[in-house]
Amino acid sequence: MIHETILTTMNTEGDVHIAPFGITVGEDSLVIAPFRPSHTLDNILDNPHAVINYTDDVQVFAGCLTHRRHWETRPAVEVPGVILCQALAHTEVRVTKINDDKQRPHLHCKPVYDEMHAPFQGFNRAQGAVIEAAILISRLEILPLEDVENEIAYLSTAVEKTAGPKELKAWEWLMEYLEEFKAHPGESSQFGSMK
Repeated sequence: MIHETILTTMNTEGDVHIAPFGITVGEDSLVIAPFRPSHTLDNILDNPHAVINYTDDVQVFAGCLTHRRHWETRPAVEVPGVILCQALAHTEVRVTKINDDKQRPHLHCKPVYDEMHAPFQGFNRAQGAVIEAAILISRLEILPLEDVENEIAYLSTAVEKTAGPKELKAWEWLMEYLEEFKAHPGESSQFGSMK
């Protein structure tokens, strides 16, 4: 099972990186599998810890993918790292094993601290649509553009019918980024990763 989260990592110099990340939940560990190159991977190799943040604020997902990474954080409790202030809950982890790979290493992690901060009151359809669109946007360079646009057209109905102000802003950021990508095809981009 993969949970869509916000992962915060920090290198030994204190540089924080915030990224949307799909965390694989296994029977005995949590697995982080970043594609190379990755700031997340660089930070974890330097400081083998991370904080998995669970949030319903989809602006963070969309913001990180559209170069809006300056979200408020506070120090983690048990690991050298930070907690996203929008987190409803978080899990602090330590890397226990690395299955190296040239393209996508798998970092097996052990939870060392969990905390709930606020109740989760459920997702509306627009929040789910924004997260799905963010995943698509993160893969613009590897998926056919027509497929991405078709999926986004389908998702837009949920946004139109159920979005609040945060979801509308997040959707706007993603759509602006998509239009920028289409206006400059073939240019390298610096997307965050959802996986």
